[in-house]
Amino acid sequence: MGYLPANFERRQEALERKRKEYWNFVKQYYHTRHEDQHSDTFRQIHMDIPRMAPLISLLQQPVVQEMFERILFIWAIRHPASGYVQGINDLVIPFFVVFLSDVIPPGKAVDTYDVSLVSGSLCEGVEADSFWCLSRLLDGIQDNYTFAQPGIQTRVTQLRELVSRIDEGLHRHLERHGIDYLQFSFRWFNNVLMRELPLSCTVRLWDTLHAEQEGFSHFLLYVAAAFLRHFSPRLMQQQDFQGLMLLLQNLPTSNWTDSEISLVVAEAFKLKYMFADAPKHLLNQQQAQHYQAGGHK
Repeated sequence: MGYLPANFERRQEALERKRKEYWNFVKQYYHTRHEDQHSDTFRQIHMDIPRMAPLISLLQQPVVQEMFERILFIWAIRHPASGYVQGINDLVIPFFVVFLSDVIPPGKAVDTYDVSLVSGSLCEGVEADSFWCLSRLLDGIQDNYTFAQPGIQTRVTQLRELVSRIDEGLHRHLERHGIDYLQFSFRWFNNVLMRELPLSCTVRLWDTLHAEQEGFSHFLLYVAAAFLRHFSPRLMQQQDFQGLMLLLQNLPTSNWTDSEISLVVAEAFKLKYMFADAPKHLLNQQQAQHYQAGGHK
């Protein structure tokens, strides 16, 4: 994702420089977290971190939560246009887990590993690398987290239009029962499906999103459509608003493995190529008319 230079020989030097830069930020800013101008931000971060992925014991360890507090606070201080927004905390998790897995003994389960057993210097590297990768990710989707979160609002609208074209029956079923796409898919885009998938599936999905150009902004739309379509038969069986919302907010993915998420990703690629030359499918009717009026074919 561009965190390290392509030239392998320069990577260690770049890592050391970026890690030192992060810890200089911590030294410069972290002590201000309780000052008036930053206390609200830190309080929200401090409240959100214990709530993320409560079933993953790794993330409930005090040492890990302190690492996340520093990462998120430093990011917020350095990005005043958006500041900290709920949901950004979830975006640290895949980076943290991947980098931590590199420094624990082989064969140990990362999601239950006692991080206090990892040396201080290795933990510092994991924390700094997680910060910089989070920063790179958010640079590409920052309009998801600015005021009113316009990036996410746009993706929700695009998802509605796309599903109406690829699964008209499901789309009509949702609308007939008063389901607004915003009610369930806002969380999908806000958390990049972190809350909908097991951790191992999230890491697998994010690997693809990183590999795709505009993966977290553009390709994620097709993933969301494929994800929704995957559950179309079950959703069609629900015959009222309550049943639909209960299913949409608690989709049965807890036992998913690479096999299931790979099927969703494969379907997302099909959708991407199907609509690659037809950008108007992402626009609502009024936008499409404006698009045509502008002379686009």
